[in-house]
Amino acid sequence: MADRTAAPEREQWTGQYGFILAAIGSAVGLGNIWRFPGVAYENGGGAFLIPYLVALLTAGVPILLLDYSLGHRFRGSAPAVFRRLGRKFEPLGWFQVAISFIIATYYTVIVVWAIRYIGFSVDAAWGDDPAGFFIGDFLQYSGAGLSTDLVGGIFWPMLVLWLVVLVVLALGVQRGLERANKIFMPLLVVLFTVMVVRALFLEGASDGLTAFFTPNWEALLDANVWIAAYSQIFFSLSIAFGIMITYSSYLKRRSNVAPTGYVVAFANSSFELLAGIGVFATLGFMAAQQGVGVGELENLTGPMLSFATFPQIVSMMPGGPIFGVLFFTSLALAGFTSLISILQVVSAAFQEKFGLSRVQVSLLIGGLAAVISLALYSSTSGLAVLDTVDKYTNEVGVVVSAIATCVIVTLGARRLPELRAHLNAVSSGHVGRWWSVLVGLVVPLALTIMLVTSLRTLLGERYEDYPLAFLNIAGWGTLGLMAVAALVYTLIPWRRPVDDFTPDPIPAFEEVGR
Repeated sequence: MADRTAAPEREQWTGQYGFILAAIGSAVGLGNIWRFPGVAYENGGGAFLIPYLVALLTAGVPILLLDYSLGHRFRGSAPAVFRRLGRKFEPLGWFQVAISFIIATYYTVIVVWAIRYIGFSVDAAWGDDPAGFFIGDFLQYSGAGLSTDLVGGIFWPMLVLWLVVLVVLALGVQRGLERANKIFMPLLVVLFTVMVVRALFLEGASDGLTAFFTPNWEALLDANVWIAAYSQIFFSLSIAFGIMITYSSYLKRRSNVAPTGYVVAFANSSFELLAGIGVFATLGFMAAQQGVGVGELENLTGPMLSFATFPQIVSMMPGGPIFGVLFFTSLALAGFTSLISILQVVSAAFQEKFGLSRVQVSLLIGGLAAVISLALYSSTSGLAVLDTVDKYTNEVGVVVSAIATCVIVTLGARRLPELRAHLNAVSSGHVGRWWSVLVGLVVPLALTIMLVTSLRTLLGERYEDYPLAFLNIAGWGTLGLMAVAALVYTLIPWRRPVDDFTPDPIPAFEEVGR
């Protein structure tokens, strides 16, 4: 029986460098490569960088620092942290765990797609119709529904990937997460930079960059452009669903927390800008080869950009196989480092709540995630399920989680001054009142506008014209399961002590925090 009187010593990163690499590895994911370039192009081109920068400074950095301060001060998983703010707030922690669990189940299959396409790049296995190959031959897509027909070419590689991921989780923070990021993140930066440099020398690259950076100043007057900017920043930084709370809880007590947040935020945005340059230089080449303008190209975001448009480009360009290998390897590495961070949220919560070891959590909870993942996303209906679950989870679930976090910290627990004091006590840089204003007012207001906009769209029209029954199950049903899970796990007693925790005293709190 687990010892209820004492908790084992908490794991820690070896130092700031390991934490920074892991945090950047989490933030830099699939959305940086396949979402940002298209979103920027569709929302004002070069002018989009203005609302993007505003969103980074007024929402991205403040929420990132909020997650850091919560995790570092209260030193626990998301459920433990919110319980320590007040017992009635624990369900929010489990809601974040549920979000991470759901995202992990479908993130894995995208990484598998990228890994398979590394091999396809060598001999351009997609032939003359990359889109048809991806949808028909590779995914064997059967349409929206819940199919039980599995695709062997996805199932078996996915099974192997899950085994690798669970081993990394079982190895723990230093030997698993930190070591993986120390290997994969530098490799990702090198490979992606080489790919971008190659793209810049393609015929028509300058036309692609012109399309990407040419500002449409009128777009700044469109509220939807600003919503798109806040959405992009918010979804690309891995904030508000437990990752950064969990990661920062493994920092040593004396850590330079706030500057670390600035480094991670700007590193993530720098990678997004690099991705935009590389993707649009490549699209410029494609447009030149087809004799059309960049604006006439289709499939500029999401899976179709990566698995239909890019393979077509690879087939056209000199040295295409090498370029394809670089691109899909980068995509796989970015996805893998994000995936292990998402699963660590789940692992940490179950270790603390149920007194389980890392290995036990990997086998039991990780095994359950793997089974669900394989059943849903290696099937012939996997693409529609992924598309729907991702849409509802991110645009509703994650945004609700962020709003709730801001409101609880500001009004429910009234801990915002304490958290700012904590950041200032452990950081070389001073966090001013601006942070409290942004977290307490600006961010929840901006996110509420985003949420209302998303809900209007989701309730007013069928997403992608999928059947209503399918959307109710895969979309609203998923959100409902998250909420139920949050309540159920809150009611289960803790096997490890959670309420006898006392945060470190903050020197001169009255002067520093107020």
